[in-house]
Amino acid sequence: MSSPAGAQGGAVRSRRSAVDVAVVGTAGAASQAVLRALVTTAARGTAGATAHGPQSRIGTVLAVDVERPPVGGVEYRQCDPAHPTLVEALRGVHAAAYVATSTDLDSDLALGARVRRERNLRRAQTVITAAAAAGVRHLVVVTGAQVYGAHPDNPVPLPDDAPLRAPSDEGQVGDLMDVEQLVAVARDVHPGLRITAVRPAALVGDGVDTVLTRHFEAPRLLTVRGSDPAWQFCHVDDLGSAVALVLARGIEGAVSVGAPGHLTQRDLERLTGMRPVELSLGAAMGTADRLHRVGVLPAPASDLAFVAFPWAVSAGRLLGDGWEPVHDNETCLGVLLDTIRGSHAVAARRLDRKDAALGAASAAVALVGTAAIMRRRRRKGGS
Repeated sequence: MSSPAGAQGGAVRSRRSAVDVAVVGTAGAASQAVLRALVTTAARGTAGATAHGPQSRIGTVLAVDVERPPVGGVEYRQCDPAHPTLVEALRGVHAAAYVATSTDLDSDLALGARVRRERNLRRAQTVITAAAAAGVRHLVVVTGAQVYGAHPDNPVPLPDDAPLRAPSDEGQVGDLMDVEQLVAVARDVHPGLRITAVRPAALVGDGVDTVLTRHFEAPRLLTVRGSDPAWQFCHVDDLGSAVALVLARGIEGAVSVGAPGHLTQRDLERLTGMRPVELSLGAAMGTADRLHRVGVLPAPASDLAFVAFPWAVSAGRLLGDGWEPVHDNETCLGVLLDTIRGSHAVAARRLDRKDAALGAASAAVALVGTAAIMRRRRRKGGS
């Protein structure tokens, strides 16, 4: 492996030199897509100036985790991403990528909110600190476009530099908001480390299981009266190519990633063949909040905003730098429907086939019906 470039003297690193890249934490679908994209980019061997500006060649691609990922063409270094020895695993690496957003909802739910939050923050903090200590020059941290927040007054699409307005609650979006805060602080604390935040739209692909993908496992599409959502997706392979481009071009700051354009609620109903059921925002939020507090629903009520209000992104900087996504929103939705086939959920809570058949005619009925059951249980317990 080539040694890291010096920090001073002439050009810090020739734009034509190879950039050796480590992907830290490689168990998830998104991380493995980043690995595959980097391997593909390295195999092409292109470098130097392009129509969109100068870029470096991707050299050696390393995977750093406790287990070797099922991706060919990478070197493997065994290390727990949350352990301080990560510094040694990153020695000699020019750049690194870390996917902070989760695509394994079952594992997250098994941990519980508090343990999940502590684990995610510990890993992110360790990755940032170890990268700086090891002399890594560029770190890419993948969070999510959810950090922009879903609001009725959001422009469609959101620019890359839009303010981050998501709630910092106990949900997974709150985890990402905390990671973004770590990134912001690290830019001041570690001036020698360039950090890029990459914020993808709703991820889809093999192995992707999130609160948003489970929205489509419900018997019907829950809609909020008077809302005008803008549905946008990002295939993990397109996320991978975006991260590879960010690393090759040395793009700094923050960039959003998503299939161009968006789908309306009517598009969603037409393409999925699912019938909608409508609730007022107050009824939906109030019921979801009560069920979350008693442990029935895994996601906080604030997550309902992401299916009610727009949070589609422009991906403007990446598109301007030559990024070309392969999957459009309709294709992504088709991939999502294929991956959830045979699964059933209501408000992100998985049901087995028997439960799904007997439980509710719609997500809304399930929410309200479950709330009524919980009220009856509490009354019986208090009598």
